[in-house]
Amino acid sequence: MPYILNIETSSTNCSVSLAHNGMVISLKEKNDEKYSHSTKLHAFIQEVLKDSNVSINELSAISVSKGPGSYTGLRIGISAAKGLCFALDIPLISLSTLLILSKQIKIEKGLIVPVLDARRDEVYSAVYDSKYNLIQEEKPEIINKDSFKQLLKDDKLHLIGSGQEKCKYLLLENSNLIFLNNNSYPSSKEMALLSYKKFTNSDFEDLAYFEPAYLKNFVLN
Repeated sequence: MPYILNIETSSTNCSVSLAHNGMVISLKEKNDEKYSHSTKLHAFIQEVLKDSNVSINELSAISVSKGPGSYTGLRIGISAAKGLCFALDIPLISLSTLLILSKQIKIEKGLIVPVLDARRDEVYSAVYDSKYNLIQEEKPEIINKDSFKQLLKDDKLHLIGSGQEKCKYLLLENSNLIFLNNNSYPSSKEMALLSYKKFTNSDFEDLAYFEPAYLKNFVLN
C-alpha cells in the first residue's frame, strides 16, 4: 500500500502532503508572496513524515506539480522531487498544475476553467469537463473580450485561480461566467488521488529527462 509524497510549488503556495492509498494523512502549506519555498519545502517534507510517523524510506513514490506556473517555484519543487527519487530509488510522478487546481471544484454540469496569472494580460489556462477530462489544451492565453467566446455560447464556465481578477476585468460580462474563490492556489491536497491513480498505472517520468512545463519563456520571480 503506497505512501506518496506530493509536492506543489508552482505558485506562492508552498504545499506538501503525504498520502496513503490516495488519502491525505498529513498536509503542510504556506502561501507567501515572497516565494520562501527554498527555506520551507524541506522543512515541510520532514514535518509531514514526522507527523505521520512514516520513515522517508517507506515512501513508494514522489509526486510533483509540473507546471505551468512560477519558474522559481517549479524549479525548486521539481529539483527536490528528482533529488529524493534518485536518492531513494523510487519513481517520479508528475501532475498538471491546472488539473490540480481544477480538482478544487466539483460541478455536475458546465466546464471548469483554471486560470493562473501569467503577468500582463496573460493567464495560463485549460478547460476541463465535469469529469476532469481535458477539453481545451493548456496554454498561455492573452485575455480579451472574445476569450472563451465559443465555449460561453453553450456552457457555464466555472473559473478558479489567481487569474480570475484579470478575467473579470477583461472579459465581457456574461451570465455563463462564474467566478469562484479568488484566493485559490494549487495545493498538494488535491494531488493525493491523482498521484495514486498514476502510481497504480505505473505512469512514471524518466528522471533523467523530465523538465517542467513552463509553456512560455520564464520571468524570474
